Amino acid sequence: MYLCIKKRYYPQYDIERVISVRKLILIILTIVTIYVVYNNVKAEEIVIPNTAIRLRVIPNSNNLLDQEMKTKVKQYLETNLYKNFANVNNIEEARTMINNNIPKIEEDITSVFNENNYDMNFKVKYGNNYFPKKEYKGITYEEGYYESLVVEIGEAKGDNFWCVLFPSLCLLETEETTEVEYKLGVLELINKIF
Repeated sequence: MYLCIKKRYYPQYDIERVISVRKLILIILTIVTIYVVYNNVKAEEIVIPNTAIRLRVIPNSNNLLDQEMKTKVKQYLETNLYKNFANVNNIEEARTMINNNIPKIEEDITSVFNENNYDMNFKVKYGNNYFPKKEYKGITYEEGYYESLVVEIGEAKGDNFWCVLFPSLCLLETEETTEVEYKLGVLELINKIF
């Protein structure tokens, strides 16, 4: 038995072979497409560089007032520290900037507390500090000791805020869950580093 395709005659088994080859090509293309899409999604994940300096603010507790003060300290740090990092080009400059500003940070946090009639002690620590394991959208940020600036308020037992201070890739922890959302910092700084 013969079929006519574009004025050519092919035996039936040749048509079946052409269809089988087309199916095989379609399957291979589907697999390649899935692989490429998966790798592009993985490539877009935000990974904290090894040379990063983290920032963490830990409130006294989870009561409303303590959490509000954490937010006010966080807002102060975002407003004042991040603009200082706009012209920082490398990790050494970042370390120097932090070390030179610790007394100012302490003074300003005291002012934030005084303006809000919040009577609580706090510590500002810079060095290798502990961060718990964090998972967000399939990305695991391992627990460990990381170079960081940490503000501990009172007993430091409340839900915390943390982000990457340098380079400015911020991770903002939501108030009621352990999830975080990504917030891009100074785009020019990121472009300089990467």
